[in-house]
Amino acid sequence: MKYTWPKFKLCRREQANLFWSDKYDIKKRRSLPWQHGSSMKRHSEYGKLLRNKQILKRSYLLSEKQFRNLVQKQSSKYSKNNWVSHDLALYIFLESRIDSIIYRSGLAKTIIQARQAVNHGHFLLNGRKHNIPSTFIKIGDKITLKTKLKDSPLYTGITVSKTQKIPSWIKVDRNKYEVEMLSLPKLWELWVLADILKVIEFYARA
Repeated sequence: MKYTWPKFKLCRREQANLFWSDKYDIKKRRSLPWQHGSSMKRHSEYGKLLRNKQILKRSYLLSEKQFRNLVQKQSSKYSKNNWVSHDLALYIFLESRIDSIIYRSGLAKTIIQARQAVNHGHFLLNGRKHNIPSTFIKIGDKITLKTKLKDSPLYTGITVSKTQKIPSWIKVDRNKYEVEMLSLPKLWELWVLADILKVIEFYARA
C-alpha cells in the first residue's frame, strides 16, 4: 500500500518521530493535527492500546490489513511452531522485511526511502531483480545495490546516522553495497517506539 497522508502529520498524531529523521522531529510542532487536536485526550486503556498499534503499524508503513494479518496470523503461528514469544515473533517479521533491512543497513536514511528504492528496483535479492518491499529476508540472503547505481548521488558516500545503529543480525559491506542477513532479529537490541505486547493485546481484544 502507499501512504498518502503527510508523514509529519502522522508523527504529530502519534507524538513520535516515526521515521527516525530530523525532518519529522515533532519538537518543531507538538500539537496534534486537525481542528481541536491540541485538546484531544488519550487516557482510556483502549486508547493506549490503539496508539501503540498505530505507532508500530505506521513506523513500518503497513496498511491495517497487512498489519493485522502479521499480528494475528503469521507471527502467532510462527510463535507457536517455534516456541518463541508472540512479541518476538512479530518483531522478527517486521525487521525481516527487505525495506527494514535496507534501512537498518544505513543504505537508506529512512524506511520511507528504503521502500521507494525497493519499489524502483534499485536492489537485487540474491542476484535477481526485486521490487517487493514486503518480502521477508531469510538467513543467508544477500541484498545488493545495482551496479549502475553505485555512482549515484543517492548512494555515494552514504554514512550511517549517529543515532542509527546497525544491528548484529545483518552484515554490511560498504565497498560492495551489499547486505547479508546473518541471523534472526533480536527484540532487545533495538529500541522500538511502541510496546509490542500492547499491540498484541489490542488485537486480542478486537
